[in-house]
Amino acid sequence: MAADGAEGNDNGKDRVPGPGALDVVVVGGGAAGLAAATSLARFRHRVVLVDAGEPRNAPAAGVHNYLSRDGMPPAELLAAGRAELRGYGAHIIDGTVDAVRALPSVAGPRFVIELTDGRELRTRRVLAASGLVDVLPDVAGLAGRWGRDILHCPYCHGWEVRDQRIAVLATSGLAIHTAFLWRQLTPHVTLILQQADAEPTDQQWERLLARGISVVPGPAEEVVIAADRLRGLRVADGHVVDCAAVAVSASLQARAGFLAPLDLTPVAFAMGDTVIGSRIEAEPTGATAVPGVYVAGNVSDPLGQVAGSVSAGLTAAAAINMSLIEEDTDAAVAAARLPVPGADPQPAGSLRRR
Repeated sequence: MAADGAEGNDNGKDRVPGPGALDVVVVGGGAAGLAAATSLARFRHRVVLVDAGEPRNAPAAGVHNYLSRDGMPPAELLAAGRAELRGYGAHIIDGTVDAVRALPSVAGPRFVIELTDGRELRTRRVLAASGLVDVLPDVAGLAGRWGRDILHCPYCHGWEVRDQRIAVLATSGLAIHTAFLWRQLTPHVTLILQQADAEPTDQQWERLLARGISVVPGPAEEVVIAADRLRGLRVADGHVVDCAAVAVSASLQARAGFLAPLDLTPVAFAMGDTVIGSRIEAEPTGATAVPGVYVAGNVSDPLGQVAGSVSAGLTAAAAINMSLIEEDTDAAVAAARLPVPGADPQPAGSLRRR
C-alpha cells in the first residue's frame, strides 16, 4: 500500500491512509454506497470505499425513476458519483472484501476489513452497501439476455417495452400480480406457468381473462433468438410463445458473505407467503445487530430502486456520523476529566464562566 496522504486518481487505484486511520469503510460502490460515502466525507470523516466493480444494473441501458437522471447509463451515473466522492477527499479501492472481523477495543466498535489481495483496512465503522445477486430461472439462453430483453421490473423497464408482446414467466404465484403490472403497459401479455405453484386460483383466472392476459402451460425451456433479437420462448411441448421481452422474477440474494465472521447472515425475504430472496436485517437507520456495522441499499432492501438506495445510503450515513460524533465527544469528556498536574481539582461536569 502506498504512503499516506497521496491524492486519488481516475483509474480507481487510490492510495489510502495507513492502518488504524479510517473512520468508515464502505463496502460497495453502487448508488447507496457512493451516496453514503460522499455524505460522510462531507462531514470530514476519513472514508474509504471498496468496490468490486460488479453493479447489479450494469446490463441495463439506463437508470429510470431517478429525478433528472432518467435514462442515464448506469456506468455514467457511477462515474459521476466516484468523481464527486473523490472531490471530498475520500478514497476508492477497486477490490473485493473477503471478510469483516471485529477487533477488541474499549473505545468503541473497531473492525479489520480483509481484501482478497491480502490488504487489510482498520476502521471504526462499516457500511455494507454490497447489493444483491439476481438468480435467474433455469431456462436456456435466459442469462445471456439479462438486462436487455429479459427484464425483472416493470417500474424500471416497462415504459421501454410498452405496447410490445411480453411473456411473463410465472415461477411463483406472485407472477400473476406482476402480469397485471405489465398489462398496464401493453395489451399483449402472456403468462407462462413455469411451476406448479404458479397455477391461478379461480378468481385469478377470471381477472386474467377480463384483462385479456393469455395463459400458456409451461415450462419454458429455451429463449429463441434471431438476428440478435428475442423472438420468443419455446415451451415443453415445442410451441414458441411469440414475444419481444420476457419478464422474470429472479431470486434476490443478498451479497453479504463477508459479514459472516460477525455472525451477520442473510435471512429470508418474503412477499406474503412467498420467499423471493434474502436480506440483512437492520433498523430503519441501517444499524444491524452488530454495533458499528450498518447496511444500505439492496443488501437490506431487495426491492429498492436506485433513488431509494441513495436515500437509504444517506440515512445510514447520518446514523454513522452521529455515532462517530458521540464517540469522539465521550472521549473528549473523559480526557477533560483527567487530573492535570498543578491545576485546581474540578468536579466532573462543572463549567467555568469566562
